[in-house]
Amino acid sequence: MKTIFTVREMHSVSRELKKSGKSIGFVPTMGYLHNGHISLIQESKKQNDVTVVSVFVNPTQFGPLEDFKKYPRDIEHDNKLLEEQNADYVFMPTEDEIYPYDFQTYVEVNEISKKFEGEFRPHHFKGVTTIVAVLFNCVQPDSAFLGQKDAQQAAVLKQMVKDLKYNIQIVVCPIIREPDGLAMSSRNIYLSKEEREQALILHEALLYARKLIEGKEMDPQKVIDNIRVMISQEPSISLDYVAIVNEYGFRETIFIEGGNEYYVLIAAWVGSTRLIDNELIRIKS
Repeated sequence: MKTIFTVREMHSVSRELKKSGKSIGFVPTMGYLHNGHISLIQESKKQNDVTVVSVFVNPTQFGPLEDFKKYPRDIEHDNKLLEEQNADYVFMPTEDEIYPYDFQTYVEVNEISKKFEGEFRPHHFKGVTTIVAVLFNCVQPDSAFLGQKDAQQAAVLKQMVKDLKYNIQIVVCPIIREPDGLAMSSRNIYLSKEEREQALILHEALLYARKLIEGKEMDPQKVIDNIRVMISQEPSISLDYVAIVNEYGFRETIFIEGGNEYYVLIAAWVGSTRLIDNELIRIKS
C-alpha cells in the first residue's frame, strides 16, 4: 500500500496507471473507517485492477454549527485497516493541498440537492460535490464506490457525473449494519449506550414501512404517518424528516407503483447526534 499526500503525485500515479491500461476503482472517505467502508473497498477490488481510497475530512461540507472539529479521526486505525484490506493507494491530502488560499471554484447540483438533507444542511451538498469533483480530477477513476446509507448524496453525485460528462461509473453498495440493525456510521461513536438503544427504532421503523408497502399500502403519506407514530414512542428522538422518493431522480412520490424502486428516508436527532438511514424497496410489477 502506498500513501500519497500531494495532488501532483496523485496525478502522476493515475497517469501511469492509465498508461498501463489498469482500471482504477475509487472509494472516497472522511476516515474513521468501519465495516461499511470495508465493503466498498472490497467491491472496488473485485471490479478493478487498482483501488484508491481517499481519507480527507472535508471542511466545506460542514455547516458553521456542525461537527467538523470534533468529527472522529484516527489515522493509525485507518492505515491498519487499509493495509489489512490490501488497498493499493491511499490519498491523504492536507486541507491546504485541496483548498489553497486562493481557491474559489465550487460545484453545485441544483434541484436534487435542495431538499431533505439540503433543507436541513444547506451548505452540505455544495461541499460534497466540490470535493468529489476535485478528487475525481486527481484520481481519474473508472468507477467510484459509494454507500447506500448516504442515498441522497449518491443521487447528487450521479447527477453531477451525468451533467459534467465524467466518464465514471457510480456504484452504490448496500448499507452495512451492526448485528442489531443500526446502520454503521462514523458518528455512532457519539451515542451513549442509552441513545444507541433508542436509535434502533429508526431501522425498526424502516422495516415496518417495508412491511406496509409489501402488504400493498400504496399511499406514501399513510406509510410516513405510521413511521412518525412509531418513532414518537421514543420521546428522546426528534425527526428532521421522513420521506418516500423514487430511486431514479430522488423525487417524492404521490403514489407507490409496481415495477419501481423507492427509498424510504429518515433523518433524526438522537440526543445531540444526527443520524440518517433508509430502506430501498423494490416493488414487483
